Amino acid sequence: MEKITLVKEIYTEAFKNWKSFILENYFKIFSWSCFLLIAFAAYALVYRVSTGFSFSNL
Repeated sequence: MEKITLVKEIYTEAFKNWKSFILENYFKIFSWSCFLLIAFAAYALVYRVSTGFSFSNL
């Protein structure tokens, strides 16, 4: 738990004084797109598992 708090503190300190509107929005868009891609991959995996897809080529 201490490591998570430390990473959070480092992250907030790194981006606290950003004044660039373009970079700030770029990273927001990038983080949301990463989240959506991970959610899409998780959905695809759950869908394949639930339909009985065989992951082995053997």
